[in-house]
Amino acid sequence: MKADLHVHSHYSDGADSIETIMTKAKQNGVTHISLVDHDTVDGQDIIRQVGRAYNITTIPGIEISAFDYKRKRKVHILGYHYRPVASHILKVCNPILERRNELSLWQIQQLRKLGYEIEPDIIKEKALPSQTIYKQHVMDYLIKAPYSSTTYKELYQKLFKNLIAGDIEYVDVFAAVEAIVKDGGLAVVAHPGQLDSYDLVPELVEVGLGGIERNHIDHTEQDHRKVEVLAKSYNLVMTGGSDYHGSFGVPIQIGDITSPLNPLLS
Repeated sequence: MKADLHVHSHYSDGADSIETIMTKAKQNGVTHISLVDHDTVDGQDIIRQVGRAYNITTIPGIEISAFDYKRKRKVHILGYHYRPVASHILKVCNPILERRNELSLWQIQQLRKLGYEIEPDIIKEKALPSQTIYKQHVMDYLIKAPYSSTTYKELYQKLFKNLIAGDIEYVDVFAAVEAIVKDGGLAVVAHPGQLDSYDLVPELVEVGLGGIERNHIDHTEQDHRKVEVLAKSYNLVMTGGSDYHGSFGVPIQIGDITSPLNPLLS
């Protein structure tokens, strides 16, 4: 068994189509996969169909962009195995997508004012099937350098951390967990080492948190130990995956990082 439970596609800020993702997953010997695109369940029907053709087990997933308003920091919540009609999840996620798209359109207009030759309609078309424009789509229009290159990083820093910096209002993290639980899913704290979400875990358990991501590219051995202690203390499922984004992310392949065995895989 080889399970990658953290994969992103072109339905959010990933570069690859589901067909491409599943082809790579098959080539890499992945037996179980979860598409956890940001704040959307789009693509779940397609990956389930393609999964059957490739004989790969697919697990419904999502990664919700949330915020811990008590500690003033971002938190990502993974949701797995929710019901096909995920009304509670959609209710908290749709406003996030709308606000993100509005910000992106504003940033594109600012770039035009700064003299960048950039066409909003072309970016919208290139972003499809995602209905939301992400920073990655804008960067892909402006520069063809690899995501991890110095050239890419310098331009990203110049634009999105300086000239056209901006952010959106995110859903409260407790509401995100509750929405997943109400839709019958397993709520999991994503990459707690990346966003320093450890001290939030006990409070989230009280509203239904059921898991914590152990294996992630940004996690150290110290993070692994912290996750293991919390998982044991609060009876949490441990998950993991590559956080694959294709050419829109760090150079990693589907299945390079896998999930510990857990009930999702049974």
